[in-house]
Amino acid sequence: MYYRYRKDNEQFQQIDNTVKDNVVNLGIQIVPKSKTKDSYELVDIAIEVIKNSGVNYEVTPFETVMEGPQALLLKIAQEAQDQVMAAGGEEILVYYRIHASAERDIYMNEKVSKHRKNAI
Repeated sequence: MYYRYRKDNEQFQQIDNTVKDNVVNLGIQIVPKSKTKDSYELVDIAIEVIKNSGVNYEVTPFETVMEGPQALLLKIAQEAQDQVMAAGGEEILVYYRIHASAERDIYMNEKVSKHRKNAI
């Protein structure tokens, strides 16, 4: 499946339905560097891009994890990076971690639900 980001309505739209993408988890950590902008404010911009994308996501203290087709998640991650740079990030370090399977979908809840009842 392929997607494109339409800036006019700030949505990711499916443009090709011929390729099946399994659901993956993609963790992204964006570390912006700026002499004039607060790093946390720049990180908030990246999180807002992810939030507005419509995919399942979870913000943690060190990264944001998204769930969905890999091609879409990589496009969202690129848009988050671009928006941070446009907002004043002079440089950014971006770290990705992907959990994928050729045979099945990967869901965040499978990995963490048993731990949530004891969470802070």
